[in-house]
Amino acid sequence: MTRAATSTPAPPPTRTEPQPSDQRTAALTEAPPAPHRVPTQRLAPAGHPEPSLFTAGGKPSAAPAPHTEPSTAPAAPHSEPSSPAPQAQPQAPGSAAAQPQPQAPSPAPQAQPQAPSSVPPPQPDAPSSAAPHPHARPTGTAPQAAPSSPAPHAEPSTTPAPQEDASPDAVLIRRTMSTVAPVADKVTSYFYALLFVRHPDLRSLFPAAMDAQRDRLLKALLTAAEHIDNTDVLVPYLQNLGRGHRKYGTQPEHYPAVGECLIGALSRYAESVWDDETEAAWVRAYTTISQVMIDAAAADELRAPAWWYAEVVSHDLRTPDVAVITVRPDQPYPFLAGQYTSLETPWWPRIWRHYSFASAPRSDGLLSFHVKAVPAGWVSNALVHRARPGDVIRLGPPAGSMTVDHTTDSGLLCLGGGTGIAPIKALIEDVAEHGERRPVEVFYGARTDHDLYDIDTMLRLQQTHPWLSVRAIIDQQAHIQLPDAIREYGPWNEYDAYLSGPPGMIRSGVDVLRDVGIPSERIRHDSVEELVAASS
Repeated sequence: MTRAATSTPAPPPTRTEPQPSDQRTAALTEAPPAPHRVPTQRLAPAGHPEPSLFTAGGKPSAAPAPHTEPSTAPAAPHSEPSSPAPQAQPQAPGSAAAQPQPQAPSPAPQAQPQAPSSVPPPQPDAPSSAAPHPHARPTGTAPQAAPSSPAPHAEPSTTPAPQEDASPDAVLIRRTMSTVAPVADKVTSYFYALLFVRHPDLRSLFPAAMDAQRDRLLKALLTAAEHIDNTDVLVPYLQNLGRGHRKYGTQPEHYPAVGECLIGALSRYAESVWDDETEAAWVRAYTTISQVMIDAAAADELRAPAWWYAEVVSHDLRTPDVAVITVRPDQPYPFLAGQYTSLETPWWPRIWRHYSFASAPRSDGLLSFHVKAVPAGWVSNALVHRARPGDVIRLGPPAGSMTVDHTTDSGLLCLGGGTGIAPIKALIEDVAEHGERRPVEVFYGARTDHDLYDIDTMLRLQQTHPWLSVRAIIDQQAHIQLPDAIREYGPWNEYDAYLSGPPGMIRSGVDVLRDVGIPSERIRHDSVEELVAASS
């Protein structure tokens, strides 16, 4: 779809906002182990055969049931659970001034990262470091072409592949994971303590309060390593992470620093099973993970900017805590209905949250989001109660595979809870714009009538499109949960299912949909694990 070009809004005025304190507590007192070196061998660029690490010891294990991209407690990518009071950071476990540093894996030769500074790597697209909001974007980047509809892909599951199919490296990695699981919080604290002592220049690139950040980076690394055999799932997952981290200004040289501290933390808390073979397995796994991400970021740099500035043009307060916000990006922003993006406000630099697009791509290039303010939610409260037309925010790249497959005429069964109705509305518009008359059944869940803030819009769409049916399910009136309501209708075995809303709804909804005959590969939703991290 042709998108109208828009002028670049002026960068937002500098705003002085008190930042949470960064006190450190004395948590770790022993001297850290000697730094572990991440090897510097060049891995195959994206698009070329991957090193044998992924397939050593046998064929890749079967992919987990595809459930497609980022959701959790009170909110999907379009909402944000409360952020607790900032936690104190652990005291660094000693200095590493004269210790040797590993070299960075080689970036893809076709593009050099342009953004100066920012956060170290992998983690789902959530609060992390980014260049301060008013900074200029990297220049010389052509707008990305409109994306084609991606095939749904599975995100790494929390359940590892069967042990009998695992490579030797995967066996050692999972043994480590099992050992450190009971002390995961200590591993995380020690990891960041090592990172900030050995590489203090990186501390300023993270959010001032690490309460929301602290679990994400390490969790993403461990999840990727645990699924190192599953190429079909892992490579797209890592490529998406690599592209998403461009907005943080992540550089190839940041990856060895993170890998060094990851292995340092694991070796400390998995001492009972740690040996040279285990360390070598983790080094190989992390080297592969980081190279896939570096190559994906370098390739994406040729097609799209690292971030977009977007001016707020409309702020519609639907309820005291829900707003529909419309923004105008400074250049064309290609995305697909059902996808989401990460968003940063000028009031909380380096804090990003996920929000789904509330409409299909529009000819005027405008983007809309449904935002629910939650207690202590920094970004959500700023957007609902503080943002006004003329304010400028930043957007990361689009992500997510909860999109319509237009190669089939299967019906769509859509479950949307709370602000999760936003991407469902986008999917309906997408079906309508393609001129299809495939049946679309929508169950719109809410706790009270008050929470059905967009029901009028949905009913107008139903009146316009005879193939669309909208049913409101109100918990306090029906005494029934949204997923259970679909049991009373159907059959659904010929439908593709889409879920968006609180994580609890998604988890129970997937179970119900499987029970009524919809196979897992036809159930699409944002990854519960990623949204838990993104929203906490």
